[in-house]
Amino acid sequence: MKKVYFACSIRGGREDALVYGQIVDLINKYGKCLSELFGTEDHPHVDKSLSDAQIYRRDINWLKTADCVIAEVSTPSLGVGYELTKAEEWQIPVLALYRRHPARKLSSMIAGGGKIKVHKYSSVDQLDGVIKDFLATEGV
Repeated sequence: MKKVYFACSIRGGREDALVYGQIVDLINKYGKCLSELFGTEDHPHVDKSLSDAQIYRRDINWLKTADCVIAEVSTPSLGVGYELTKAEEWQIPVLALYRRHPARKLSSMIAGGGKIKVHKYSSVDQLDGVIKDFLATEGV
């Protein structure tokens, strides 16, 4: 079973927390989501007991042990950008999920690099097969 690091906006905005939870459920259907707590709606309250350094070490450890990364990149996030850079540096396969939105554009740093697979979607219903296929073909 593939170990997946799920990256999403945490401090940059939690408007999509429900979507994150649905994506985590899909990941767990085909693999093991190491960072599934990111998909909970009350996530900001979960980490109140941890320092920034503890969060960094925990998340980097999850990322280092992951077979691949699935990132929801519709809401811009400095942390997600950092995590994707580390994944690329460590040659960990990445699938970036971007929900089409008229007021937002996907960063060229994600869309233009070629090493990150990008899938644009309108509804989470469109992601089941995408995630299943990615986990079947990427990682160890």
